[in-house]
Amino acid sequence: MAGAGRTTDRKTLASPSDTAAARLPGDGPVGRALLRPADETAAVPPSLVDRSPHAAGRATPARRPSLNALRALEATVRLASMTAAAEELLVTHGAISRHIKSLEDMFGVALLVRGARSVQPTPEGARLAMDLSSAFALINASVEQLQPGPLTLSCSSTIMMSWLIPRIGGFHARYPDTELQFNMNYDRIDFVRDKISVAIRNNMIEPPKDVVIKDLIDEWIGPVCSPDYLAAKGVATPADLARCALLSTKTRPNGWRDWIAAAGLDFSVKPQNSYDHFYLLIQAAACGLGFAMAPKMLVIDDLRSGKLVAPFGFIPGPHKLVLWVAPHLRLRADTRALVDWLIAEFRAPDMRGEAIEPAARPGR
Repeated sequence: MAGAGRTTDRKTLASPSDTAAARLPGDGPVGRALLRPADETAAVPPSLVDRSPHAAGRATPARRPSLNALRALEATVRLASMTAAAEELLVTHGAISRHIKSLEDMFGVALLVRGARSVQPTPEGARLAMDLSSAFALINASVEQLQPGPLTLSCSSTIMMSWLIPRIGGFHARYPDTELQFNMNYDRIDFVRDKISVAIRNNMIEPPKDVVIKDLIDEWIGPVCSPDYLAAKGVATPADLARCALLSTKTRPNGWRDWIAAAGLDFSVKPQNSYDHFYLLIQAAACGLGFAMAPKMLVIDDLRSGKLVAPFGFIPGPHKLVLWVAPHLRLRADTRALVDWLIAEFRAPDMRGEAIEPAARPGR
């Protein structure tokens, strides 16, 4: 009886709609309407037209570019190089090229002008890349607030070697649970993209938009050399520098001119040798190759150890040292702790014009 019942049920539930569902798509008025050319669809019977309130809102979704393609374009325009963009995004040059080509095909406009050694954005490409940079920065900043990573302090290699490393142990001792990473760079940065929390910078460098800036100290500058070089040349007055080898750095080509102007002296000098970085310049002076024009903070420990001497002391130069603080991280407790510690260290005794006596050597 149960089996008969099931057979009877199938027969009973059968309906014209079940029979219609088995037909081919071209059968019936709806199927035929779907298969007609577009100019014949007006013949669809009025009773089959969907006039519900939601019908007007249904439209074919617009094609959207892939996120990877957009990132490829933004990186290429920002770095002015497909090769550099590929390195940053950890993909091949060919992948970057294909991504950008797909965007150009989708939008129907050229986004890049491709040269033999570089690429430049078209006006449309530049506008899109600028908006994408802002959008990606907002995404990263939002994620950083919810899932903060370690602090990253950015400074030049010379500040790292000559000033920060000898002192950073004090920060770790005071804040043992704070993870701190370093970024050695002394140029402009993007806090979100480069994942930087705080940066030590000279105020001659243009800061990022919306950055929080905190003054540290004036940059005190002066000529330094090794004790043996000073004795050999018999330097007693600034005018005696005219018969000495003067050293400079390519990152501060006007250093000597700045010092002469700040000291109110009335003569000019021309450096004989220039080095790529301050740490090379300072090492050259310590090895007896001549006088280097250097900020005091970069040579303070060498003055204390006796490796260098500053016969004319130090005076405030035209620049200041500042901290750049990432605006989206400024309220984090560990960010505030790092900023406060740096400010205190930069304003410690001997960081300005105070004379520094070399430490007594053992046995003396």
